[in-house]
Amino acid sequence: MNTDRIIVGISGASGIVYGIRALDALRELGVESHMVASKAAEMTLGYETQLSIRELRNKADQVYKMPDVGAAIASGSFKTRGMLIAPCSVRTMSEIASGVTSSLLTRAADVVLKERRRLVLMVRETPYHLGHIRTMEKLTEMGAVIFPPLPAFYANPTSIEDIVDQSVGRALDLFDLDWKPVRRWGEDLEGGRR
Repeated sequence: MNTDRIIVGISGASGIVYGIRALDALRELGVESHMVASKAAEMTLGYETQLSIRELRNKADQVYKMPDVGAAIASGSFKTRGMLIAPCSVRTMSEIASGVTSSLLTRAADVVLKERRRLVLMVRETPYHLGHIRTMEKLTEMGAVIFPPLPAFYANPTSIEDIVDQSVGRALDLFDLDWKPVRRWGEDLEGGRR
């Protein structure tokens, strides 16, 4: 049985490229990807990329539909390293925090939390109001990692792709995965050597 799996959730927030590159990275790393994307994510795909829905789905090893709450990823007995939601909308984050899940995307996240596996949320939609921040606090207390995709300028990016890949790679670090495009302080970058 292959337990080297990660669930990739894609919500409708701007920044679908993070989910796309996460799927690319997992394929390069030989990690099985299980994707669930919201209808809003499919809309965002059309606004922000030239990819078709079919091309997005082909990037994942297994694809699930949002209403399929009986899917494998909705069960704690289905072993995974955890789940990355990239990007994660405030709505998705809030639903996970409440524990009242209405779709496979949030049900899978809830299962990851209850099984004490890694849940990483690349939360978008800034600025945040106090309610958002309190929701992030609650999720952190529940075991999730809040990971807004922010540029790492110390990596000296020269393109949007560099910025995206650095964020995706650092998120995958949280699953103990080492993706080659990540530039590391003290290793790849001279400034980190003293």
